[in-house]
Amino acid sequence: MTRSNRSVFSRIILLLILSFLLLLTGCATTTRTISTSEEIHYDEAYDFSDKKQIVSGLVDPLLDRYPAGGQRPIVIVYPVANRTSEHIDTSGITDDIREELLQSNRFRFLNEAQRDNIARELDYQYNSGMVDPSQRIERARQAGADYILSGTLRSIEKEEGRGIRWKKKSMNYYSLHLQLTDLKSGMIDWSHSVDLAREASRPIIGW
Repeated sequence: MTRSNRSVFSRIILLLILSFLLLLTGCATTTRTISTSEEIHYDEAYDFSDKKQIVSGLVDPLLDRYPAGGQRPIVIVYPVANRTSEHIDTSGITDDIREELLQSNRFRFLNEAQRDNIARELDYQYNSGMVDPSQRIERARQAGADYILSGTLRSIEKEEGRGIRWKKKSMNYYSLHLQLTDLKSGMIDWSHSVDLAREASRPIIGW
């Protein structure tokens, strides 16, 4: 191999090494702290920004239905049924709705999730022989709910049909319907829906 050929070969090797290093740098994982109030979407799927929009869109109409200063109804929250094709933890939606309604001081809520623990504690107080009888919580004094708060989350997913293009578009539509059912009458006292849709465009070839 001549000196000229060795020089060209060395340059090619150097370029390959530099290209490989640049590729590794581009593939490196980076992180940053973001604000939960910042609206960020990486694709058309449901994310935390959508939850804030949904909660706000449902809480405000419900507060209008029950103005401040009136009787504070007792509500029990049942899970929002997830009718989408995605794994969405809908308990985060109902938890945030309950928190905002509690902070409004217009509603009271039963803690359905702690019923087994409450029963276990009452059983301990009455049957363990360890609790002063004068300090026992009186049985059959728990509050009863006036309303059931429940709902359903649905979605529709659409993609562009087959064709020659550089990018392919897809769209997700979400609808959360919430309702308040009167336990005494069995009738729906209030209902409201929040809809949102998002379109994403991604290259046919890419990472």
